[in-house]
Amino acid sequence: MLFVRAHELKAGMRLARPIYNKNGVLLYERDTKLTMQGIYSIKNFGLIGIYILEPAEPLPPMTEDDIEFERFQTMAVFSLKEIFESVENGKRAISLPTFVSDIMRNYGHVERKMNFMQNIRSKEDAVYKHSLNVAILSALISNRMHMTNQEQIKLIMASLLHESQYMNYNLDEAVKKVINQMNYKLKALEDKKSYSEISNMAEVLLVAYTYDKLTAMKLDEEPQSEVAAIRYLMDLENGFSKEVVWALIDSINILTPGVCVELTNGEKGLVLSENKSNVLRPVILCFNGNKKVDLYYDNVFKEVQIKDIMKSMDNRFIMDRSYLEKNKDIINI
Repeated sequence: MLFVRAHELKAGMRLARPIYNKNGVLLYERDTKLTMQGIYSIKNFGLIGIYILEPAEPLPPMTEDDIEFERFQTMAVFSLKEIFESVENGKRAISLPTFVSDIMRNYGHVERKMNFMQNIRSKEDAVYKHSLNVAILSALISNRMHMTNQEQIKLIMASLLHESQYMNYNLDEAVKKVINQMNYKLKALEDKKSYSEISNMAEVLLVAYTYDKLTAMKLDEEPQSEVAAIRYLMDLENGFSKEVVWALIDSINILTPGVCVELTNGEKGLVLSENKSNVLRPVILCFNGNKKVDLYYDNVFKEVQIKDIMKSMDNRFIMDRSYLEKNKDIINI
């Protein structure tokens, strides 16, 4: 799956993800081949780009949860933009409590693991997408930690308004405390200074904030993979709450069956089964020789670990056609 900027789209490219409008109405289904009219429409929607399937890539599976998550994200970003603009203009964001309730209803009681999918961010929408994702992650994590409904609602509110420019909003003191504690520990970790204990709610906000920052897809910055982000959060020396990190791991899919990975020995393989006790040590089927590697065993893990998730399923060599054309007298083609 590749992200292609709007001005680089070409007719015949296949959509990897559905496209919705701000009301959640489906405009283009997955695997739709782009036409010139479709490209013009995408540009008129103001999209900076879309996800395209690589030439040899089959359509990846997408569950009903995945489809609804994509649809909810699209609608929520538009709603959050309106809320933030009201706050910036000194107005009361009347729809904010309803927006918090929507996140709580959709993600505050989910008992199964979810596929947490990132979308590309531009400078214009980065703060909306970041705040929304932190709120969704906080709702998922807090549910796993059996927080009360009131705690979850305050945490979702803190997640949405934790950016400093929105702290002037008329926030509940308990919500402000969560944000201030999170910022306090975040600064201490960045400066490598000692810190005092903070509340579980602030720890959840810190983990959700960090996971989203690490995995966020930006135009000018390569994101870390889910594996790299989880590995960073699990490292006790980095200062994150072990309980909260495990609640995050228990909330979202990381290395599930079917995920393709690169190993530290240079081989590539497919995850056959999860390791519920340690997400980074699943059973792998190596492509080279179809041999099975079970990272659960210490003697195996000592020799080989997961390096990262494979970034592309298309391993074909991409030829520079302009180079071939210039050198066609030398190369017999």
